[in-house]
Amino acid sequence: MTDHTPRPFDVDALPQGLLIGGRWLPATGGATFPVENPATGEPVARVADAGTTDALDALGAAAGAQSRWAATSPGRRSRILRRTHDLLLERREDFAGLITLEMGKSLAEARAEVDYAAGYLRWFAEEAVRVDGTWKVNEDATARVLVMRQPVGPCLLITPWNAPLAMPARKIAPAVAAGCTMVLKPAPQTPLTSIALAAVLIEAGLPAGVLNLVPTTDAAAVSEALMKDSRLRKISFTGSTAVGRLLLAQASANVLRTSMELGGNAPFIVCADADVEAAVDGAMTAKLRNIGEACIAANRFLVHADVAREFTERLVDRMRGLTLGDGTEPGTDLGPLIDRTQRDRVARLVEETVAGGARLHTGGSTPDLPGYFYPPTVLTDVPDGARISREEIFGPVAAIRTFTGDEEALALANATEFGLVAYLYTRDLGRALRMSEGIESGMVGLNRGYVSDPGAPFGGIKHSGAGREGGNSGIDEYLEQKYVAIDTPADAGTRDPQDPS
Repeated sequence: MTDHTPRPFDVDALPQGLLIGGRWLPATGGATFPVENPATGEPVARVADAGTTDALDALGAAAGAQSRWAATSPGRRSRILRRTHDLLLERREDFAGLITLEMGKSLAEARAEVDYAAGYLRWFAEEAVRVDGTWKVNEDATARVLVMRQPVGPCLLITPWNAPLAMPARKIAPAVAAGCTMVLKPAPQTPLTSIALAAVLIEAGLPAGVLNLVPTTDAAAVSEALMKDSRLRKISFTGSTAVGRLLLAQASANVLRTSMELGGNAPFIVCADADVEAAVDGAMTAKLRNIGEACIAANRFLVHADVAREFTERLVDRMRGLTLGDGTEPGTDLGPLIDRTQRDRVARLVEETVAGGARLHTGGSTPDLPGYFYPPTVLTDVPDGARISREEIFGPVAAIRTFTGDEEALALANATEFGLVAYLYTRDLGRALRMSEGIESGMVGLNRGYVSDPGAPFGGIKHSGAGREGGNSGIDEYLEQKYVAIDTPADAGTRDPQDPS
């Protein structure tokens, strides 16, 4: 039986520097920054703080390693990813403890994130040996058409703080499988898990320069410097739509390949014929996974008027039964939000919504605890146009409004610039198909409060991004197609003598 007894992670055993060309180095000038435990607000480590010079050195290392790495066999790249997968699972408890320490989620959720991240490493280990191309005869048989797929080249990977292991793994794994080198810039709130992952990849055999790591508190300057450099060929970003728009504009100068997984505003639709108990179970998952700090978190609850009372009562009862606390403590259901800024933002959204006429059923006030906690909160009668319905909450707050028909539900669900994910609960197959087709989002959870899967294409439409991560298409974001026209003249005996053309 696995021992799930919490144990502290030895942060001092981690490298504290930048990873450039296979070496852990201090930042130029020796700059560092603190990493906080959001459950206490206290610093737990200091890591090197990269500047633009460091970032360009990292890109130089990636560019220098690119041709050698692209020439490695698919089998070798696959084996490195598989070894990393195995090492990650062997050290599951260590990684879970580290995730909880710097991000705040409970150990149970952190363990699930380790498994999820490992799934991407396994999936793309298998995809590495399946990169293919095509071969065909052209229309008049005077040439052969060869299409090959080759790595894009050096990539900038920018990851958020809310999934400090899964998000780097989801980007690194396809890049490694495709033969791309990388500069990874993790979020400054959670750099330690990325450092630990990089160390494991090196242990698994990843050559020097293939992955370079530049934690920084000056993301804007570092990213801009890298994207102005012609050696960079691609950027993959997960984060807010506002930052994504800025990066897309910067990417245009060098016509970079882009993958953008941006903000969400997920509707959670409960139809009149839904299994209400199952819908509440799904709501707890879709709303509270990652303490509500997830781009795929349910943001707007749209519940048919006929079942709204039952759904609300059941949800409030479940929310009230949750325990807030340090994620390392046994019995903790919800940990803290990432920092004071986010905690205060969620509190203001709730206060503003209640002041606008919404009814508060549970939660709604900041607890007297150290760290950045906010209680599970349920609101109903949310007024039209409320900011809480237009913006990502990124916290454990369920805002409910009602509808009376399918068309109204779809209109409400689609009344947003975002289109990442939606959740739909109904027992009618025809309604399920019609509404799934009518919802404007890249993903739909049908009678399911969770959609992420390494074998599925993760991504959104509209202002929620472009490109997909995971699934059969996930590696395509890191590959270019090259067409080779091979001359085969008719007099070489390749032409059909019965063909009059």
